[in-house]
Amino acid sequence: MLPAEKEVTYMNVREGVPDTPKKCSVEATVAVIGGKWKPILMFHLVSGEKRFSELKRLLPQTSDRMLTRSLRELEDDELVKREVVAEVPVRVTYSLTKDGRSLIPVLNAMSDWGATREFL
Repeated sequence: MLPAEKEVTYMNVREGVPDTPKKCSVEATVAVIGGKWKPILMFHLVSGEKRFSELKRLLPQTSDRMLTRSLRELEDDELVKREVVAEVPVRVTYSLTKDGRSLIPVLNAMSDWGATREFL
């Protein structure tokens, strides 16, 4: 549940912008998954847990620093779970949490929309 000071207005985008001082629900979503790499990382995690090196191979154009930062932000927002397995060498895996999985329809919609715009 969101605290009162972060109350969100849900709206149908066809109805226009709400006339209230409350945050728009799109703004709340973008605040959590906004940025260049976070939605892409989440999209790759839909298929299951991944190690850092796997994510790096899937996103070769990102730096290690940016990948780490994006994963930490997703973890802080409780959309991604980081699990450290005590092996030699230590194994760290990333997977979507319940809240992260709840964004799968949003990620799929973004993917579908992007596929129609890909060649424009």
